[in-house]
Amino acid sequence: MAMPYYQTVQMSVDKNGLKLSVIIPCYNEVETLEKVLTRVEAVGLADEIVIVDDGSVDGTRDLLHQMQDEGRPGLRIIFHEQNKGKGAALVTGFAAAAGDIMLIQDADLEYDPRDYPHLIQPIVEGVSSVVYGSRFLGGPRKAMNFWNMVANKILTLATNMLYNAILSDMETCYKVFRADVVRDMIIHARGFEFEPEFTAKVLKQGIRIYEVPISYNGREWTEGKKIKWTDAPVALWTLVKYRFVD
Repeated sequence: MAMPYYQTVQMSVDKNGLKLSVIIPCYNEVETLEKVLTRVEAVGLADEIVIVDDGSVDGTRDLLHQMQDEGRPGLRIIFHEQNKGKGAALVTGFAAAAGDIMLIQDADLEYDPRDYPHLIQPIVEGVSSVVYGSRFLGGPRKAMNFWNMVANKILTLATNMLYNAILSDMETCYKVFRADVVRDMIIHARGFEFEPEFTAKVLKQGIRIYEVPISYNGREWTEGKKIKWTDAPVALWTLVKYRFVD
């Protein structure tokens, strides 16, 4: 009999005593949030999971209240009373998290938590304090929309030119870092411009970002994908602004 795609098997990874906080910002993800949480828990590496609901109106909040009533170990849930944006939800999550390592996980099914061991290993081994999971380094992936790919490539190229880096995927969700990287970082982004602002400020600290290949199962806008082409100019402006502004 074929094994289920996801089963409750914990990964054997030595974290050298470091605690991992998984931060999940969510907005209107009632169809996928339970599956994502189950997959994160199945990996068995998260010491805490912090979900920040950003003013959902589709039933996600009811689901989260149900999860609270279940008393799931290591789960913390925070509610924004109104929608503020992904960046705002992440800032809330960072402030609440208690782990030594923070890992950003989207609430859809595009990113696979089974990549966690590869993402945290360079941090545990002291190779780098910031790791990005790249969708363009040869990992298995569902073909993404062509123009999404073009926008990603342009924004990543702009990042490399402005900050003297060699990243392959600046816009990836999977950003993993030691907690002290963001402890004194002031993040102004409230929406998807979080990605370039965070990357710019990490690189301006002199931190060289380590990349590892990840799998990717991109969804369509009809399936609930929220980022749009109009977010690309905002991201580009954010990269330029923080190159010259502290």
